[in-house]
Amino acid sequence: MASSFESYAVPHLALMEPGDDLAEPIIEGVAALGRNLASGDIVVIAQKVISKIEGRTVDLNQVTPSPRARDVANQCGKDPREVELILSESVEVLRAVPDILIVVHHTGVILANAGLDRSNVRSEGGQENVLLLPVDPDKSCQEIRARLLDLSGADVAVIISDSLGRPWRMGTTGIAIGV
Repeated sequence: MASSFESYAVPHLALMEPGDDLAEPIIEGVAALGRNLASGDIVVIAQKVISKIEGRTVDLNQVTPSPRARDVANQCGKDPREVELILSESVEVLRAVPDILIVVHHTGVILANAGLDRSNVRSEGGQENVLLLPVDPDKSCQEIRARLLDLSGADVAVIISDSLGRPWRMGTTGIAIGV
Protein backbone atom coordinates (compact mmCIF):
# COMPACT_ATOMS: atom_id res chain seq x y z
CA MET A 1 0.00 0.00 0.00
CA ALA A 2 1.36 3.41 -0.95
CA SER A 3 2.15 5.81 1.86
CA SER A 4 2.30 8.88 -0.37
CA PHE A 5 0.90 10.27 -3.56
CA GLU A 6 2.00 12.64 -6.28
CA SER A 7 -0.12 15.09 -8.20
CA TYR A 8 0.61 17.18 -11.24
CA ALA A 9 -1.22 19.40 -13.69
CA VAL A 10 -1.41 18.42 -17.33
CA PRO A 11 0.21 21.27 -19.26
CA HIS A 12 -0.86 23.06 -22.41
CA LEU A 13 -4.47 21.95 -22.66
CA ALA A 14 -6.26 24.04 -25.27
CA LEU A 15 -9.57 25.71 -24.53
CA MET A 16 -12.24 23.12 -25.18
CA GLU A 17 -15.23 23.57 -27.47
CA PRO A 18 -18.49 21.61 -27.69
CA GLY A 19 -17.87 18.08 -28.94
CA ASP A 20 -14.10 18.09 -28.35
CA ASP A 21 -12.36 14.89 -27.25
CA LEU A 22 -10.69 15.56 -23.90
CA ALA A 23 -9.00 12.16 -23.58
CA GLU A 24 -6.45 12.71 -26.35
CA PRO A 25 -5.14 16.04 -25.01
CA ILE A 26 -4.90 14.54 -21.51
CA ILE A 27 -2.78 11.66 -22.79
CA GLU A 28 -0.66 14.02 -24.92
CA GLY A 29 -0.19 16.38 -21.97
CA VAL A 30 0.86 13.56 -19.67
CA ALA A 31 3.31 12.34 -22.34
CA ALA A 32 4.74 15.88 -22.62
CA LEU A 33 5.73 15.49 -18.95
CA GLY A 34 7.61 12.30 -19.82
CA ARG A 35 4.92 10.18 -18.16
CA ASN A 36 2.18 7.74 -19.10
CA LEU A 37 -1.18 7.13 -17.52
CA ALA A 38 -1.09 3.97 -15.41
CA SER A 39 -3.83 1.78 -14.04
CA GLY A 40 -4.79 3.09 -10.62
CA ASP A 41 -4.12 6.74 -11.50
CA ILE A 42 -6.81 9.29 -10.72
CA VAL A 43 -7.60 11.94 -13.33
CA VAL A 44 -9.35 15.02 -11.91
CA ILE A 45 -11.03 17.32 -14.41
CA ALA A 46 -12.55 20.74 -13.74
CA GLN A 47 -16.30 20.89 -14.23
CA LYS A 48 -16.00 23.91 -16.48
CA VAL A 49 -14.10 21.90 -19.10
CA ILE A 50 -16.76 19.18 -19.14
CA SER A 51 -19.59 21.71 -19.32
CA LYS A 52 -17.95 23.43 -22.29
CA ILE A 53 -17.39 20.12 -24.13
CA GLU A 54 -20.98 19.10 -23.47
CA GLY A 55 -22.34 22.38 -24.83
CA ARG A 56 -23.84 23.59 -21.55
CA THR A 57 -23.38 27.24 -22.54
CA VAL A 58 -26.59 29.28 -22.58
CA ASP A 59 -27.04 32.82 -23.93
CA LEU A 60 -29.16 34.72 -21.41
CA ASN A 61 -30.64 36.68 -24.31
CA GLN A 62 -32.42 33.45 -25.34
CA VAL A 63 -33.98 32.88 -21.91
CA THR A 64 -37.55 34.00 -21.17
CA PRO A 65 -38.20 34.19 -17.42
CA SER A 66 -41.36 32.60 -16.05
CA PRO A 67 -43.58 34.45 -13.57
CA ARG A 68 -42.06 32.34 -10.77
CA ALA A 69 -38.53 33.31 -11.88
CA ARG A 70 -39.53 36.98 -11.86
CA ASP A 71 -40.95 36.64 -8.32
CA VAL A 72 -37.84 34.90 -7.01
CA ALA A 73 -35.60 37.42 -8.81
CA ASN A 74 -37.42 40.23 -6.99
CA GLN A 75 -36.74 38.49 -3.66
CA CYS A 76 -33.00 38.10 -4.23
CA GLY A 77 -32.17 40.92 -6.64
CA LYS A 78 -30.88 38.66 -9.41
CA ASP A 79 -31.40 38.81 -13.16
CA PRO A 80 -34.73 37.01 -13.82
CA ARG A 81 -33.14 35.19 -16.78
CA GLU A 82 -30.46 33.74 -14.49
CA VAL A 83 -33.12 32.80 -11.96
CA GLU A 84 -35.05 30.96 -14.70
CA LEU A 85 -31.96 28.86 -15.47
CA ILE A 86 -31.26 28.28 -11.78
CA LEU A 87 -34.83 27.07 -11.24
CA SER A 88 -34.67 24.83 -14.31
CA GLU A 89 -31.46 23.20 -12.98
CA SER A 90 -32.82 22.71 -9.45
CA VAL A 91 -35.29 20.51 -7.65
CA GLU A 92 -35.72 22.82 -4.65
CA VAL A 93 -34.90 26.36 -3.53
CA LEU A 94 -33.67 26.28 0.06
CA ARG A 95 -33.02 29.98 0.52
CA ALA A 96 -33.23 33.23 -1.44
CA VAL A 97 -31.02 36.02 -0.12
CA PRO A 98 -29.57 39.08 -1.86
CA ASP A 99 -27.65 37.93 -4.96
CA ILE A 100 -27.74 34.22 -4.03
CA LEU A 101 -30.14 31.33 -4.33
CA ILE A 102 -29.21 28.24 -2.32
CA VAL A 103 -30.69 25.28 -4.19
CA VAL A 104 -30.66 21.53 -4.46
CA HIS A 105 -29.32 20.87 -7.95
CA HIS A 106 -30.94 18.04 -9.91
CA THR A 107 -27.73 16.01 -9.31
CA GLY A 108 -28.33 16.26 -5.54
CA VAL A 109 -25.62 18.80 -4.72
CA ILE A 110 -26.65 21.75 -2.54
CA LEU A 111 -25.03 24.88 -3.89
CA ALA A 112 -25.42 28.54 -4.70
CA ASN A 113 -27.13 29.51 -7.94
CA ALA A 114 -27.25 25.90 -9.26
CA GLY A 115 -23.60 26.22 -10.26
CA LEU A 116 -24.44 28.84 -12.90
CA ASP A 117 -21.12 30.39 -13.94
CA ARG A 118 -20.27 33.54 -15.90
CA SER A 119 -16.50 33.50 -15.31
CA ASN A 120 -14.24 32.59 -18.23
CA VAL A 121 -17.22 32.00 -20.51
CA ARG A 122 -16.77 33.53 -23.94
CA SER A 123 -19.53 35.89 -25.10
CA GLU A 124 -19.42 37.45 -28.56
CA GLY A 125 -21.65 39.74 -30.59
CA GLY A 126 -23.95 40.81 -27.77
CA GLN A 127 -24.23 37.37 -26.20
CA GLU A 128 -24.48 37.06 -22.42
CA ASN A 129 -23.30 33.50 -22.00
CA VAL A 130 -23.36 31.49 -18.81
CA LEU A 131 -22.29 27.92 -18.17
CA LEU A 132 -24.39 25.23 -16.51
CA LEU A 133 -23.15 22.11 -14.73
CA PRO A 134 -22.97 18.86 -16.73
CA VAL A 135 -26.33 17.07 -16.96
CA ASP A 136 -24.96 13.76 -15.65
CA PRO A 137 -21.42 14.15 -14.25
CA ASP A 138 -21.11 10.46 -13.34
CA LYS A 139 -21.93 9.45 -16.92
CA SER A 140 -19.43 12.02 -18.20
CA CYS A 141 -16.75 10.43 -15.99
CA GLN A 142 -17.62 6.96 -17.27
CA GLU A 143 -17.33 8.09 -20.89
CA ILE A 144 -13.97 9.82 -20.37
CA ARG A 145 -12.67 6.85 -18.37
CA ALA A 146 -13.63 4.45 -21.18
CA ARG A 147 -11.98 6.71 -23.78
CA LEU A 148 -8.77 6.97 -21.71
CA LEU A 149 -8.72 3.18 -21.34
CA ASP A 150 -9.17 2.73 -25.11
CA LEU A 151 -6.36 5.16 -25.94
CA SER A 152 -3.86 4.33 -23.20
CA GLY A 153 -4.73 0.90 -21.86
CA ALA A 154 -4.68 2.42 -18.37
CA ASP A 155 -7.61 1.68 -16.06
CA VAL A 156 -7.89 5.04 -14.30
CA ALA A 157 -10.47 6.69 -12.07
CA VAL A 158 -11.99 9.94 -13.29
CA ILE A 159 -13.37 12.68 -11.06
CA ILE A 160 -15.11 15.86 -12.15
CA SER A 161 -14.45 18.54 -9.56
CA ASP A 162 -15.93 21.94 -8.91
CA SER A 163 -15.28 24.69 -6.43
CA LEU A 164 -18.22 25.08 -4.14
CA GLY A 165 -19.17 27.84 -1.78
CA ARG A 166 -20.39 26.30 1.42
CA PRO A 167 -23.90 27.53 2.21
CA TRP A 168 -24.00 29.81 5.24
CA ARG A 169 -20.17 29.77 5.51
CA MET A 170 -17.33 31.82 4.07
CA GLY A 171 -14.87 30.39 1.53
CA THR A 172 -14.93 27.62 -1.03
CA THR A 173 -13.87 24.02 -1.20
CA GLY A 174 -13.29 21.55 -4.02
CA ILE A 175 -15.80 18.74 -4.34
CA ALA A 176 -16.34 15.80 -6.64
CA ILE A 177 -19.57 16.33 -8.55
CA GLY A 178 -18.99 13.24 -10.66
CA VAL A 179 -16.97 10.03 -10.34
